[in-house]
Amino acid sequence: MKFYPEGHLFDTFENRASMQSPAALAEAMRDEKILEARAVMCDSKHNLIVDFKFMEGIIPREEGAIGIREGTVRDIAIISRVNRPVSFLVQDFIRDEYGRIVALLSRRAAQEKCRQEYIEGLVPGDVIAAKITHIEPFGVFADIGCGIVSLLPIDSISVSRIEHPKERFTVGMDIRAVVKSKENGRVTLSHKELLGTWEENVAHFRPGETVAGTIRSIENYGVFVELAPNLAGLAEVKENILPGQQTSVFIKSILPSRMKIKLIIIETFDSIPGKPVPPKYFFQGQHMDEFIYSPAQSEKYMVTKFSPSPQKEDS
Repeated sequence: MKFYPEGHLFDTFENRASMQSPAALAEAMRDEKILEARAVMCDSKHNLIVDFKFMEGIIPREEGAIGIREGTVRDIAIISRVNRPVSFLVQDFIRDEYGRIVALLSRRAAQEKCRQEYIEGLVPGDVIAAKITHIEPFGVFADIGCGIVSLLPIDSISVSRIEHPKERFTVGMDIRAVVKSKENGRVTLSHKELLGTWEENVAHFRPGETVAGTIRSIENYGVFVELAPNLAGLAEVKENILPGQQTSVFIKSILPSRMKIKLIIIETFDSIPGKPVPPKYFFQGQHMDEFIYSPAQSEKYMVTKFSPSPQKEDS
């Protein structure tokens, strides 16, 4: 079976059909089928409650996530699932303290199944689906299957450097990511390798055009302006400009041999707050052994190698 970030199964026909009646739920239990439903409440004992309409489902606290039982994961991992889809396996049908039949569920069991049958088989270079769950200054955390979270560091988000991951992502955004490394069962992700090479990005621009950009950094020798997440050009220093500002720039020249774009800043203005747009992916495959960013004729060689040894980036 395939495994996805939480929320992917929620509105599927097969998932809804498995939760239409007690008999369908019992069949899902026999087939060890992973289901998804919305957690409607977390009670005072930190048990998650799911409403199937015809009966209630309960995910006991220790079954709320891998690590809760061992004390390596905090209860916020359970509490934060309220009003969101949760993955689970149906474990049993029991009577509660009021004599009502309730479904006993386990999110932890679904995660263990996902880890054993999917995540343990991943290798560096595999391209997988992920969903952003948390955003921090140092990177983002993304669900790679049944609520199992991996780190995508800020320097692996795009070639163009950013001040904060919120410039690229929002919580709940579905993305694609590359398995950067695996260590002690933990998966670290990368993203920039999917956003295109220098040549793929620069093909959308021509000398003589005036285009939109974002000022990323101001150095003594020039101003770096982002034209796309994986493409930046260099403009001459200009007064009264700041990193993060939006700008219009004139493309003076494009030099593949030096992997440079020379720009002239026309005008700058403060950015208007808004949600980041979903990433545009150039790579649509399921695995990459290496990613060569630089053009063949460039004096500079930039490559990310994923296989067979742990990835390293040289420039």
